[in-house]
Amino acid sequence: MTGFGVGEAPLAFALPLSGPTRDEGSGAYGKLTLEIRSVNHRYLDVRVKAPSQLPDLVSAVEAIARERLTRGRFDVSVRIEGAAPFAVTIHAARARSVFAALVALRDELAPDAEVPLSLLGSVPDLFVPSIEQQGEAVRVALIAAFDAALRSLDAMRLREGLALGDDIVRRLATVRKLAQQVGERSPTVVEVYKKKLKERAERLRMVSEIEVDAGRLEQELALFADRVDVCEELTRLESHTAHFESLVVSEGAVGRRLDFLLQEMAREANTIGAKSQDVEIAHAVVDLKAEIERMREQVQNIE
Repeated sequence: MTGFGVGEAPLAFALPLSGPTRDEGSGAYGKLTLEIRSVNHRYLDVRVKAPSQLPDLVSAVEAIARERLTRGRFDVSVRIEGAAPFAVTIHAARARSVFAALVALRDELAPDAEVPLSLLGSVPDLFVPSIEQQGEAVRVALIAAFDAALRSLDAMRLREGLALGDDIVRRLATVRKLAQQVGERSPTVVEVYKKKLKERAERLRMVSEIEVDAGRLEQELALFADRVDVCEELTRLESHTAHFESLVVSEGAVGRRLDFLLQEMAREANTIGAKSQDVEIAHAVVDLKAEIERMREQVQNIE
């Protein structure tokens, strides 16, 4: 279901940052803002956009999202604001390790040579954003911002869901009405066919003076009645609609079950249409299938 939510959380750094975002009272010197946009999707698809300086943030957001979300496509964007959240610092432990390795190599190859510190400047991943060393602070802020954004998103989706539910319930009532029309018309079809058979037999007798066996007529009528009988299909259709109605008002993720029930309802409608030998029933079946298809489109929006 489509929706949008935004959440914010303060970032409390171990080393205070200077600037206009500094809050002396709370000790928060930065801010993490997270936005979630959702659109319809059959499965769970999470896409994260985060600052390039924090590549690990993407996997962290995806992990949180998969714990809290079930169905739909979600585009999540993360921004970190502050006076200097991405100021570069040296990774001291990594620098010591690299320099020790260089000294050991010098001792092996040229014991009298000097190992300049400038060599460390060419070592990849040695200089990192200062915020990368604030992992716990970022994690806490990330969870708080995500939960706030999700609450905002759910509120918007709930409003849309209520309107969607009303529309589906109205369409379900139409499906039941059309099925009732088919059920009421179905016995008439046999009577109409019986009348036509008798008229044909009478015309045959008058033209060729051939008397049609009454038993043969009854047998033909019984076979026709069996071919066009849709009682079982209507019974199953009513069962599916009743189950569907109970799921619409239930809590939890029911989108896939509703979609499955609509597939079954469409199958019963197709069978009724295939058995139909009556124009009125055929028209009702067309309308019935159209309503079911519209409901299937709407159900794709339900989690």
